[in-house]
Amino acid sequence: MPDKSFHKSSDQHDPTSSLRDMISNPGDPTSPEMKEKYSTSISTVERNSQDDDSGELVSGGRFINTDDPFPIDPDSPVEERQLTIRALLVGCLLGAVISASNVYLGLKTGWTFGASLFGSIFGFAILKPFSTAAPSWLGGGYFGPKENNVCQSAASAAGSLGLLFTSGFPAAYQLGLLSASPRDDIGRLFTFTICCAFFGLAFSIPLRKFYILKLKLVFPSGVAAAYTIRSLHVGKSAATDAKKKTKALLISFGFAITLRVVSEYAPGLLWDWHIFYALNRVGWESIIAAESWGWIWEWTPAFIGAGMLTGINSSYSFLSGSFLAWAIIGPVIVHTGKAFGIPADTSIPGQMNYASMSLSDPINHPSPRYWLVWPGTLMLLCTSFTEVACNWKSIYSAARFAIGALSERFSGHTYEKNDEEEIVDPVPPEDRVPFWLWGGVLVASIVITCSVMGVQYGQNSLAIVFAFVFSFIGCESAGRTNINPVTSIGNASQLIFGGIGKGQGYSVQRGELLNSLSGMLALGAAEQAADMISDLKTTHLLRASPKAVFCGQLTGAIVSIFMAAGVYIVFSTAYPCINDLTYTTCSFPTPDVQSWRAVGVAVSSSTLPIPPSSGYTAIGLGIAAVISVVVKHTVVPPKYHIWVPNFNAIGIGFIMNVCTYPLAMFFGSTIAFFWRRMFFSHYEMYCFAIAAGFIAGEGLGGIVNAVLTITGVSGAVYGTTVGCPGGLYCG
Repeated sequence: MPDKSFHKSSDQHDPTSSLRDMISNPGDPTSPEMKEKYSTSISTVERNSQDDDSGELVSGGRFINTDDPFPIDPDSPVEERQLTIRALLVGCLLGAVISASNVYLGLKTGWTFGASLFGSIFGFAILKPFSTAAPSWLGGGYFGPKENNVCQSAASAAGSLGLLFTSGFPAAYQLGLLSASPRDDIGRLFTFTICCAFFGLAFSIPLRKFYILKLKLVFPSGVAAAYTIRSLHVGKSAATDAKKKTKALLISFGFAITLRVVSEYAPGLLWDWHIFYALNRVGWESIIAAESWGWIWEWTPAFIGAGMLTGINSSYSFLSGSFLAWAIIGPVIVHTGKAFGIPADTSIPGQMNYASMSLSDPINHPSPRYWLVWPGTLMLLCTSFTEVACNWKSIYSAARFAIGALSERFSGHTYEKNDEEEIVDPVPPEDRVPFWLWGGVLVASIVITCSVMGVQYGQNSLAIVFAFVFSFIGCESAGRTNINPVTSIGNASQLIFGGIGKGQGYSVQRGELLNSLSGMLALGAAEQAADMISDLKTTHLLRASPKAVFCGQLTGAIVSIFMAAGVYIVFSTAYPCINDLTYTTCSFPTPDVQSWRAVGVAVSSSTLPIPPSSGYTAIGLGIAAVISVVVKHTVVPPKYHIWVPNFNAIGIGFIMNVCTYPLAMFFGSTIAFFWRRMFFSHYEMYCFAIAAGFIAGEGLGGIVNAVLTITGVSGAVYGTTVGCPGGLYCG
């Protein structure tokens, strides 16, 4: 994410650790490669070749080409092999690490992170020395940027689909729509994940020419991955810079996984600092209310790292939403009798639990957490779809282009294009994805989806049509803003199928299952389609083979099917509270699950289970979100978008019932902001590597802790309660 110009080569000091930031939001110091549950990043791409004929993105007087392939380096050997077994194996292995991390992080906050940059750097760190040390018969030989691209593509696909298990499936178990335990449904979990894994990948191939060659959308994560890969392979200082980045990544990864595991045995000392509880113990009795409302400091490397990537607009809005919900509105609705808490399990006088999700009387006796879910959810939906509405013309054009291309293939009739739709494809025919390959995958995925939905779940397959439509929204949003609002897309599909279920006279339970499954199908398709298009953007810039990347994505998708579902079962076994609402406390707040369940119940019930005061507040804040987005696109110049409140992040702050994560992200983004301002060259070299190591390390540490819990040797058994409120274990 550099603040420098790029000309014919990247032999200057490596810029890429700050590149994506400039691409996804000119002027915002940091910006994420994340998939959001609710439209997670919240910066916006405002400059692409449609806005400026030069085909360069402008930021602070500096120029970055985001449209044209990189010039060919005359000093680099010709890559005869792009799709290799070693690239696929390493990419899938790295993607599996990210998949495990994403399930952990998604259950914590609903936010997940893409694997492309992690796969780019770590893939280089593994394969570059292997390529020189191993003999050719064992897989040695030249390792170049195009093969590196296949590695990161496989990692990207293998690290996806975790959102299915941090939103829809836990909500279905909480509502009693499936078996008693995910372990009893392991076969159905795998088959449904197969439905989501390939449809979006195949469907995105005919959109490559439209989004990348015609509209020339930026796809910030794809551009950042391309610049990162090029910087690792091309230039005088490439080898030195690559070693520095790799070392920073390994150290931060090792630190994060060690802290996460060790802190499980002393959580009150090494992980959570209950500052307001400590003040209460020394005599300030009333301050225990702050502890009750979740204001706790947590040393979480993952979300400090997330803050380093997401930028101050996202993280500051996130903390603002959390403060508005859990320091202002929450206490007010409890004081006025609109919501109700219950005494906490500790023996501390005055400590309350406001995070219960009991649905015994949700309209007349809601908990603050349930009351706040509705304003948060509506803000997310209003923000995401207002953003889409502001770009409706190109979404319509993409749909027309894709349907016309498919019609031409299947009917034999030539699709009539106007002059603007004639697109020259620079990729040699032998490197393009052949129709029989992507078409065959598309048809097979449709057949499998119809079979699974009908036979295993007893539902209709109309959801495929809406998954197709919503995929356009995911690709468009990811291309323009680096945001793929997949959870909002899933919620929208829930709303549609809730109405269909009522119209068909379905029972409440069958209606809830229908809207939940259709929402997850739309979520998975939009997620995979946007991932594929983003990787194809990287491929375009590197002059690599789309066919090789497509095969890498297919291989990674197979890994994601088993990895995401398997990790979810591990966490569900270790922490039953994820799927059971009877628990009053849980290590995983599952904010995405709360929103998903709330929408599912609301659209299937005969009456809306929403407290009136919560509903009116939701409408007011939803209108404010719409106005904010419209004003941003029509009045505010792009360079000032960083100062427009991010209602996606504000909405997440409402749904999140603990304040540790917004505080940690605020801390991380503030560090990154001043680090960039004061030591830019150091920042651009190390910031992303450290942040990525923090995120992946804590996620993998969470997996280790889950295994320790299952085997009975966790911190809850052998750890200390020093620093925990009331002497109760707080890990």
